[in-house]
Amino acid sequence: MNFQQLRYIVEVDRNGLNVSEAADTLFTSQPGVSKQIRALEEELGVAIFVRHGKRIVDVTEPGREVLAIARRVLADADNLQRVGEEFRNEGQGRLSIATTHTQARYMLPKVIAEFTRRYPKVRLELHQGSPRQVCDMVLSGDADLVIATEAIAEYPELVMLPCYQWNRGVVAPSDHPILKARPLTLEEIARWPIVTYDSAFTGRGQMNKAFLGRGLKPNVVLTAIDSDVIKTYVRMGLGIGIVASMAFDPLMDKGLGMNDAGHLFESSTTRIGIRRNVWLRGYVYAFVELFAPALTRRVVDAAREGGGTDPGL
Repeated sequence: MNFQQLRYIVEVDRNGLNVSEAADTLFTSQPGVSKQIRALEEELGVAIFVRHGKRIVDVTEPGREVLAIARRVLADADNLQRVGEEFRNEGQGRLSIATTHTQARYMLPKVIAEFTRRYPKVRLELHQGSPRQVCDMVLSGDADLVIATEAIAEYPELVMLPCYQWNRGVVAPSDHPILKARPLTLEEIARWPIVTYDSAFTGRGQMNKAFLGRGLKPNVVLTAIDSDVIKTYVRMGLGIGIVASMAFDPLMDKGLGMNDAGHLFESSTTRIGIRRNVWLRGYVYAFVELFAPALTRRVVDAAREGGGTDPGL
């Protein structure tokens, strides 16, 4: 048994049981991967995967246990390297952050500016995607932490660290009557065509829930994953926009106004997600605390050791 075999079975599972894709990811050949997996199964005396002909179609019950242990072993091996790097090159390294557009565009710039001032020798990488995509980046080891609103709670492999709560506003051209609606109501919003986030992004579930609770069916004419794209189409007159309040800047968003809608929708919580049992370098703790000052190293470690945090703030 060796680390290579463990990496092979984990990578096959991560690639949806596609041996060819796993081999490509590992920069090796499909027959080589298959041979090593067979050798591991023979040594363990159990089948890890269910096969139909030459195709792997499922994971066996003992295979699930083997995969869980393999992930832990590989994570611990990775932690050994991280410990060495931490004490050999303190203040140097790489920090990879996976997040959504709204966080990258509106919440992270000041944090990143301060972090790079404190840690000039740490190379930052910023990856954007849907909430599920960015969570998967952390689980695969392609990113160190994820910052998102949705999806993190659906991943038990991630420790959830709640950062802050936020709500929404209605944006429209400056002369639009909805900006003068006092109080703003869901019925008033539902009168107009709406441009807002895609269903997988930025608290869209809370928005849908609010309209459904009042028996209203909003006329959503366009969805996007990007707040700036939404505002572009609002400027064109396609409809009013429902966006995260943080995504509106009176100085930058010339020609638009915003009417606060926080009283109409449940608040959303942005969280940081970190893999369980992974060694964190000192500058990762520093970045987390810069983004959410309440998340000190002590709080983060307590959450990781305790299996998670409360779902809210």
